[in-house]
Amino acid sequence: MIDLHMHSHYSDDADFTPENLAVWCKEQRNRIFSVTDHNCVRANEEAKKAAEVLGLRYIYGGEFDCMYRGKNFHMLGYGADFQKDGFVRLEEAAERQARKVSFEMLEKTRAMGFLVSEEEMEQVSADCFWKGHWTGEMFAEVLLSKPEYEGHPLLAPYRKGGERSDNPYVNVYWDFYSQGKPCYAELSYPSMEEVTALIHQAGGIAVLAHPGANLKGQEETLTELIQAGFDGIEVFSSYHSERQEDYFLETAERLKKLITCGSDFHGKIKPAIRLGEAAAHRGGKAGEITMRALEERGIL
Repeated sequence: MIDLHMHSHYSDDADFTPENLAVWCKEQRNRIFSVTDHNCVRANEEAKKAAEVLGLRYIYGGEFDCMYRGKNFHMLGYGADFQKDGFVRLEEAAERQARKVSFEMLEKTRAMGFLVSEEEMEQVSADCFWKGHWTGEMFAEVLLSKPEYEGHPLLAPYRKGGERSDNPYVNVYWDFYSQGKPCYAELSYPSMEEVTALIHQAGGIAVLAHPGANLKGQEETLTELIQAGFDGIEVFSSYHSERQEDYFLETAERLKKLITCGSDFHGKIKPAIRLGEAAAHRGGKAGEITMRALEERGIL
């Protein structure tokens, strides 16, 4: 029906072209979609053209890292004029830091006792659009493929049958390479207020992405984030439990914030996530709620 959060190969942790995504949306009856790459808006024109050929509705999008009181969040931007210079600067800033951060993560991985070479990282990232970007998910792919670590206790939860095996690569990222974890390498991002303002200045709407994944047990602090000025909350997400969705839905309705749904589809790093999955929550009501919210705001 609708999926407003997915990634193409213009994200450094995803595999497929914007055209691939459009075709799959058509096949799975996602009539409305948005490609929301990390700190990059290059996919939009390609996705828009593919959507027109296939008779789908496309909404321009992007997903931008930002900070609020020292914590990393993701802000989705929809319907903006992404040709504005500010979005180019966001991409350039992320690109400048990527190589340095990649090597910092390599050193921290080695410090944990894992032998990983630069050549192995170059090989696993060879098909990536962004050359020289090594993500936490890429480190996971290398580590889980090495025979000498087959029985390593730290990696056991991510192997078949393990408690973190549903999306093993991204779960390794969350557990070892995300903010506050042992292999995290710090990147400099603008504030949540700055990113929200940039999206607004470009005529778009700002939606806080998958708050349950970032807040993790501190969902009640969502109301504090509202002062950053964003317009909506991604209530329905592949990462959210029903309890979280209930809380985010009640909060969004009470504060009159836009309600959206998104799968956060990437491809191989999140094999358990399917296009349109979030819209199917609650027997399809999640997609219906999102559609109604977009229509009320004049976005559809």
